[in-house]
Amino acid sequence: MNIQAKNDVFFMKNNNRRQQGNNEPRSILHLDQDTFFVSVERLHNNRLKGMPVVIGGMGDRGVVASCSYEARQFGIHSAMPMGMARQLCSGAIYIRGDMDLYSRYSDMVTSIIADRVPLFEKSSIDEHYVDLTGMDRFFGCRQWAKELRQTIMKETGLPVSMGLSLNKTIARIATGEAKPNGQLEVASPEVIPFLDPLSIRKIPMIGPKTYHNLRNMGIATIRTLRNIPPEVFENMLGKNGREIWRRANGIDNSPVLPWNRHKSISTETTFSNDTINTTHISNTLLHLCEQLAYKLRNNQQLTGCVSVKIRYANFDTHTLQQNIPYTSFDHLLIPACQELFRRLYNRRMRIRLVGVRFSRLVRGVQQLNMFEDTTETATLYQAIDKMRNKYGAGILGRAAGKKLIELRNNNE
Repeated sequence: MNIQAKNDVFFMKNNNRRQQGNNEPRSILHLDQDTFFVSVERLHNNRLKGMPVVIGGMGDRGVVASCSYEARQFGIHSAMPMGMARQLCSGAIYIRGDMDLYSRYSDMVTSIIADRVPLFEKSSIDEHYVDLTGMDRFFGCRQWAKELRQTIMKETGLPVSMGLSLNKTIARIATGEAKPNGQLEVASPEVIPFLDPLSIRKIPMIGPKTYHNLRNMGIATIRTLRNIPPEVFENMLGKNGREIWRRANGIDNSPVLPWNRHKSISTETTFSNDTINTTHISNTLLHLCEQLAYKLRNNQQLTGCVSVKIRYANFDTHTLQQNIPYTSFDHLLIPACQELFRRLYNRRMRIRLVGVRFSRLVRGVQQLNMFEDTTETATLYQAIDKMRNKYGAGILGRAAGKKLIELRNNNE
């Protein structure tokens, strides 16, 4: 039996034990590609190595999507306005970025992991979790994780940091402490001593606003936060407050969610009358894309593949799909779907149904308009989604989509 077959047998037996309620301590591996966008760029341009590199929108109103450790020494960080970054380090190398290239390398890493692990979670474009619970009886979690990390680095050329511990939160924090390009295991007895001296900003759930509020209360370290009664945090922050307290105490029961390349969301519509009106069909696709993109953002997901389906009046059905850079923005998804329709519709026959599907979904949010020149687009989407959440999904939309809904309502 080869190594891959042994791995499959192990994970199958391990999954059966979980389903039967086995409560043995977990072993969770977290893998993170260091400064991912910068690392990919350096693979294609050796002159960038050792240099301060900043990736993002090129205009002064753009934002930093990623930066090298050399650039961070000047105070530059992700989500910073590009104009401010240029003031801090005018000598840095500024790159607009290529999301299509980064997506391909992300898929390469995922394929390496998928070849070796039947059950893993792709939590973002550059992060993965693996549940290794029970492997110590077979191979040894530390050695297996170390070999997986070495394989990824050898086959992709990308640096990878990893953390190994009893749950996702501790593993992720351990990865952060292992950077750059390192590895760290935090065994169960070491969890509290490991966490206590760290800044509260290390807890993944604590964003800038919560961090600022806690610092105003004099809470700087995880030790201080951990020793405050959980009721205090629940009164301040609701359920999130108690969850933050739990994670400060090393408690996190969230599972490693199986990642399926084919996991998708979709929607379709059947026309009341078969149509050959391409403008009407295009507007319908626009409306369907808006619906699904809004759902993506609400679920904090990105898609890496779009598909369009058409069904002719004689019930012949055809689909076409295309891989795209990971996104959840309407203005990127709509043109991709409309282009697929133009390529797909070639019979000049009336159409009965059209549908849209987004697949290759990963957890994550669009990173501040990524490589657009300004932040206005991201701010606009946030405002639109806020209105939709408050008043209903159909309250706002593009004019073509709204007109389509009005026509449909008038015909009913």
